[in-house]
Amino acid sequence: MKRILTFVVACMLSIGIFADDVSTFKGLVSRLLPNLSSSIIAKKLPSGSEDYFQISSQDGKIEIAGNNANSMAVGLNYYLKYYCHTTVSWYVDDHFDMPASLPAIEKPITVNARCKNRFFLNYCTFGYTMPWWNWKDWEHFIDWMALNGVNLPLAITGQESVWHKVWMKLGLKDKEIRHYFTGPAHLPWHRMLNIDYWQGDLPMSWLDDQEELQKKIVAREREFNMRPVLPAFAGHVPQELKQIYPKAKITKLGAWSGYSDQYACSFLDPMDPLFTKIQKLFLQQQKAIYGTDHIYGIDLFNELEPPSYEASYLKRVANQVYGSLAKADKNAIWLQMTWLFYDDGKSWTNERIKAYITAYPPSKSILLDYYCEQHEVWKQTDKYYGVPYIWCYLGNFGGNTMLAGNIAEVNKRIENVFKNGGRNFTGLGSTLEGFDCNPFMYEYIFEKAWNFDTHKNVDRWAEHLADEHTGKVDDNARKAWNMLVNKIYIQSDYPGQCPVINIRPSFGGFKTYYSSPRIPYKNKELLQATELMLQADSKTQTYTFDVVNLTRQLISNYYGDVFKEYEQAYNKNDFKTMKEKEFIMLGILGDVDRLVSSQSTFLMGKWIKEAREKGGDDAEKLYYERNARNLLTTWGEKAGLLNDYASRTWSGMTATFYGQRWRMFFAAVDRAVIEGQKFDDARYKEYEKEVTDYEEKWWNDCIGNFPSTPQGDGIAIAKELVAKYKPLIEQ
Repeated sequence: MKRILTFVVACMLSIGIFADDVSTFKGLVSRLLPNLSSSIIAKKLPSGSEDYFQISSQDGKIEIAGNNANSMAVGLNYYLKYYCHTTVSWYVDDHFDMPASLPAIEKPITVNARCKNRFFLNYCTFGYTMPWWNWKDWEHFIDWMALNGVNLPLAITGQESVWHKVWMKLGLKDKEIRHYFTGPAHLPWHRMLNIDYWQGDLPMSWLDDQEELQKKIVAREREFNMRPVLPAFAGHVPQELKQIYPKAKITKLGAWSGYSDQYACSFLDPMDPLFTKIQKLFLQQQKAIYGTDHIYGIDLFNELEPPSYEASYLKRVANQVYGSLAKADKNAIWLQMTWLFYDDGKSWTNERIKAYITAYPPSKSILLDYYCEQHEVWKQTDKYYGVPYIWCYLGNFGGNTMLAGNIAEVNKRIENVFKNGGRNFTGLGSTLEGFDCNPFMYEYIFEKAWNFDTHKNVDRWAEHLADEHTGKVDDNARKAWNMLVNKIYIQSDYPGQCPVINIRPSFGGFKTYYSSPRIPYKNKELLQATELMLQADSKTQTYTFDVVNLTRQLISNYYGDVFKEYEQAYNKNDFKTMKEKEFIMLGILGDVDRLVSSQSTFLMGKWIKEAREKGGDDAEKLYYERNARNLLTTWGEKAGLLNDYASRTWSGMTATFYGQRWRMFFAAVDRAVIEGQKFDDARYKEYEKEVTDYEEKWWNDCIGNFPSTPQGDGIAIAKELVAKYKPLIEQ
């Protein structure tokens, strides 16, 4: 009898688990396909050695089966892409089109996962893309992650609420703590031990709002069998803590990336007993609010110099930090990005890397090989010396809007890591800094985590992508995408990549640090691909975005060509030609702004509106708007190193921020020429002061009101502009 009862209970538990996965999947279907939910059947399959899904037609309906809700979601996405020719965007406001009836599946298809872990996000994404998101945005995005098989998402929202409680327990005052935090959009760099106090005095309402939001985020992620990667203590403390613990080994670090010393961070030595105490307090408090899956992100020396590069010190400090985690959570796994091994490769020798990452048990570690499309650290370190790692595609810096991504090379490198990466290679991921204008690249990365053939042949996959974006088979779209993946998407992204429009102008080379308009292709090739795309017969939102995106890049590239001609005319003292070229460039600025205003993705007004909606009163609304504008323009203080790092070709910004800088430049050059003078260094310095004053004024005084919803027909505008500029580009 006892055995029977045990068996019944076990069955009930199993049914409960199965029901949870099925109901989670059904919830996804009802959100994405409310009118078709009765036509899609969910089925839970037994667990196997890896995740897997099956899709089939059953009595006129589509059956999606999988070993868990996450696998079922991937199965649904496979069906949507490969049978319905449609794409679900990561943005909630983007709609997608479905065929009139669900296409049948001729014979059942089973697909297995190739790897255990599928990681997504970057600390920076929470500043460059997500700071103003609400639950509506997050709920859809979590659905998107599930569709793409993500099961290891970075989940760092709402940690300031936890830290506020911890610092209060340690004796700090409320106002001290909230002043120590930065403005919302800059919080990722505060969390990474880069800046404190910048646009601080974070409202308490923000902390409360983000705490409630994070509760929903991690709960939904867990429903989809994801293991949220939560933060842990990395030694970052308020400088004011030194007053309460005067004997603590708290060091004021050097200023980061051009910021003034007043915004520098303070670091508590991991060897200090207070470090372990704070770690335990934080993890206990965080677990009480958000629960835990025992995976914690800690990055000690991101873009910072450690107190010592001696291998013995690095080993000791890593062991100590892991020890503090283990004392607070015996099941803790330490996840860390290895960007520092690439970014400061001269300092991080293999001897030092090995000492640092092998100082604690490999089973308690996950490393992110952060920028693999450019540099694979696993290859230089004998596969990370046996420590588990995830191959990651970065793909974007600062949310920049440039056509970028070396898809063929990415395919080659991923297939190689599956073949030669070692047993400790555990998965694929993406560490993009911001969502950008090349979303298909990230979808491609996550398709590579599943074992089917299409993605292994880039030309074949490009044809599929064309079908997916146009909603059907279209020869012109296929030709366009074939050309794009073979001629245009041939280089990885890198910091500062942007069109000339987005750069503070100057003669003889641009003077801002993050300003690189180089493209690896001929603009005439992009013109050809754009014309082919415009000849396709489609009106889907994804297709519309494609033609706007390509046209935006096309005429932005041409702007750079015209500026070269303008500078040549200046050097020849040909004022008439200068004015002709100036007229063309000002026209392009207006045309680009009008074009991108047709797409929700490219709206500065939407970014500002969402920021202001976080405010409870006029003062808070202004605070959030200033913070939102600042990050995308000067980034921090006036004329700082990071100026324009997060540049993007958005409507509103193009017309009033970038456009005004160019108008000021043309006026300054005109004055010099009319007065018979050279636009020399002295003249440039005058202009530089004037324009950097304006840059600061633009975000501080909130210059310009911009639409928050798309304006105009993107396809029609793109056709008009390609016809207008084609003869000029072909000259």
